[in-house]
This record gives sequence, structure tokens and C-alpha cells, in this order.
Amino acid sequence: MKLSRRTVLKGAGAGLGTAFAASIFPQVSKADDEIVIASLFDQSGGLDIYGTPMTMTCELAVEEINAAGGLNGKMIRLIKYDPQSNMQLYAQYAQEAALKEKVDLVHGAITSASREVIRPILRKYKTLLWYSVIYEGGVCDINNFVSGVGAVQWVKPTAEFGFKNRGPKAYYIGADYNAPQIIGKWLEKFSGDLGGQVLQRDHFPLDVTEFGPAIAKIQEAKPDWLCTCLVGAAHMGFYRQWAAAGMLNKIPIVSCTFGVGNEHIQLTPEEGNGIVSAQPYFQEIDLPANKAFVARYHARYGSDAPYLNAVGIGGYLGTMLWAEGVKKAGTHERQAVMDALRSGDIAWDGPAGHMVVDPVTNHVIQDMHVAECQNQSWNIFDSYSQLYPSDVVDRCDLTKTPDMNAHLEPIL
Repeated sequence: MKLSRRTVLKGAGAGLGTAFAASIFPQVSKADDEIVIASLFDQSGGLDIYGTPMTMTCELAVEEINAAGGLNGKMIRLIKYDPQSNMQLYAQYAQEAALKEKVDLVHGAITSASREVIRPILRKYKTLLWYSVIYEGGVCDINNFVSGVGAVQWVKPTAEFGFKNRGPKAYYIGADYNAPQIIGKWLEKFSGDLGGQVLQRDHFPLDVTEFGPAIAKIQEAKPDWLCTCLVGAAHMGFYRQWAAAGMLNKIPIVSCTFGVGNEHIQLTPEEGNGIVSAQPYFQEIDLPANKAFVARYHARYGSDAPYLNAVGIGGYLGTMLWAEGVKKAGTHERQAVMDALRSGDIAWDGPAGHMVVDPVTNHVIQDMHVAECQNQSWNIFDSYSQLYPSDVVDRCDLTKTPDMNAHLEPIL
């Protein structure tokens, strides 16, 4: 199930002409006193473990903004789409949001593959896109703002901890689509800078549940540590099988993605203890703003609401940052909001700490944390302050080349 932009666009019927699409999605009138935004996160399907809390936190952000009087005197109306982990529905709903609902913002996509389906559609129809998932980096598009960390902010701390504290030889395994593939390339790039070596990079389709042969292969390679970038419910089987094989304490895991699907809660302590991960947000962050936010979240959704990780909270963080742009612009009109967001003056303090929108990349300067899983919780033991999103800044400067429209990869 290897996902590529070419195959998903073909399957999604992305060649629909503007006139035909407009006939399918006739425009509807918005009330003069409202701002309309759409969330586009999987609430069912294989990636609902990520999309459901993202939808919830996006909804919470809208409710809090409205309770405080809205934006510039207007209330926000949220349309919640469920693409069901289906690329055709991602394309369909992106067009519906842009052409029928005429939304002011689409806050959406989880995988990079789904983002690359909707990004050209929303750019074409001049509808602002906000992407709030931690990812491999490299998006250079003035219409797309990103509050999820990219490779330098995310993978470099992972690499630094692994190569400095676990040893010079790493083995990498990840899901088989573009984001984990590119993340593996970044790990290899950073390994050279840190005097390390990536022995092997292996990728697995999202529906793979049996990892016995892969574990045997890793054992034979004898790395000092294992870097994982596994995604989705099926891949949780790897961690169970790794522990059952007696490997958890023999070859330590430093993961890019462990925890963003709340694996640390679903696995037993015997299956997850000692795994290290670097993320921009853990629910355990010791900040007054975070403690207050977590309390509001559980008051709204109940004590059994999903644990909030770096992906789940993205719906809240991205919506709040966009709202800061609307406030500064004094209007929700797209170009004015883009100009405000890209002014260099948009900064916001929230549950994840201080966040600043960077006009060069349309990404966000923010903190990162390194934590160890212990007894289904996270022990944060190191932090990086205000990391700059410099993944491809040598090739992407939207202040100089605002017409850039690319998804750039590392040069090895």
C-alpha cells in the first residue's frame, strides 16, 4: 500500500475542471456575521487514532474563540469532514469546502500523502490550508501554513540523542509512504553530521501486522539502536512482538512516532518502558497554560477523552495561530490574513509554549522535548528551545520567491 502523490491524485480524480467541479458543488451563501472553517481529519478508517483527537481539539479552539466574542465580532462556524482515511474523499471534501461552502480556512490532512492531495486543490481555488501534523518537512507553498514540526526540529533531536547516547550504528524502520521514507533520508543525513551510520532503512505497508522476519533481520544486523517511524494501529504489533522477542532491553528504541498514536498507553509497561521519543508536545509538559488547557479539554470531552499528544493537540494549536492572524488582519479575507500571518509579528503562548510564525517558510518556530516512556507516561528529560524550521530554507524563501509551490526533500 505504498502511497504516492501520483497514484492518490489519479484515484481522487484530481483532473476535474473548475467548471465541472463548480457544477457539482454549487456555492452557498454564508451569513454576514460568521466565519466558516473546515476540519478535514480522519475520524474513521485506519488513521482515526490521530484524526479524532485533532477534530476534538479544533472544535474546542473554535468554541473557546466564540465564547470570547469570536474574531473581529464574527462567530466561527466549523464544518467537520471525515475523509475516512480515503484519498478520494480527501479530494472530494477539499473541493466541497472550497467551492460549495466557500470556507475561509481548511485545517486538515494527517499523512503527507493526504496533504499532497488537498494542497494543490486548495491552492487552485485560493482557499487557505493549515497543516498541523509533525511531518518530514519540505513544504514550500505560500497558501499552506504548517504548525507541525519539520525534519530539523523533529528528526535532528532524535538523531542527536540516538547517536550520542545509544551508539554510532542505527537501524531504521518506517511506514511505507512518502513521509517516513523522507524522514529516513533525513536520519541518514544527520547521521553523517553526528559521526554515525544508518545500517539499513526498511519500510512496511500500513496494514502489515506481522514483523517476525523484520525483527530477525534487525537482530542479525546488530545495531546499537533502532529508530522507528511506524504509523497506525496495525504497526503497534511491532512493539508487542519486539518486546515478546526479548529485544526491548537489548537494542533500545529511539522513535520518531512512538506516542503520537498513544501507543504508550495501549501497550503494557513491559512493552513500552524505556522507549525514547522527541516531540513538540507531551501532555505532561509542566506549564501553567498546558495544565489549564488539559483541564478544559477533559471538562469538555470527559475524563476518558484520548490522551493529547503532539498530533492530537495540533487541531487546537493551528486554529489558535490562524486566529491570531485574523485578529491582526482585522478581517478573515484570505490575502489579508496571509499577509498578517507572514508579517513576522504573529506569536502566541499556549499549551506547547511560545510559538512564532516564520514568514520565510510559513512554518512555526517552537520548542521540542525529549522524553522516555515509563509506566504508560512520559518523563521529559531534555528540551530544545525555539527551534527554527530550517529543513529546506536554503531552497525555500517565500519572502523572495512567493510563487514557490514544492515539496522539497533533503539533498544527501
